[in-house]
Amino acid sequence: MPSYVAFLRAVNVGGRMVKMAALREQLERHGFSDVETFIASGNVKVTTRLRSTGSVEKNLEKLLIEWLDFEVPSIVRTPAQLAAAYAAGGDLEPPLPGTPRHYVAFLRDKPGPKAAAALAAWEEPDERAMVVGQEAHLWLASDRPKLTNSRMEKILDTVGTARDWKTLTKLVDLWT
Repeated sequence: MPSYVAFLRAVNVGGRMVKMAALREQLERHGFSDVETFIASGNVKVTTRLRSTGSVEKNLEKLLIEWLDFEVPSIVRTPAQLAAAYAAGGDLEPPLPGTPRHYVAFLRDKPGPKAAAALAAWEEPDERAMVVGQEAHLWLASDRPKLTNSRMEKILDTVGTARDWKTLTKLVDLWT
């Protein structure tokens, strides 16, 4: 059976609390196996009979809204897709001086060229971003960035959820 990595958007922020042990139990109760989580920000690895990332996303979202009574957008990648996104991001030079924080936003849909160009044109001081494949890379040197997840979603016209590079590095080590 194939394995998948799911990134759950906006869990354990703004009152949308989800205990990872309870999440693992709930997923296993509903047909997922080998369920693992990493930190409390909604990083989940599952094994399932489902055969596509889209099917896993839909199944997770349906299960989570029924269980939690709030929507949890879920972005799913195969371990190979996760490794490829990491490799592509590792080759990028930060477009800001110093050591800005690097984030990767996993996107539900691949943005079109106009949307990708609009994100690349973001010129807020100490903030830069670019689309690479189906992910957006963000470099933020500001403590209060204006390029929030919801603003990025509006620019790209798709759902996404970001993880910092250190977390992504750990996930790649654990799950690929």
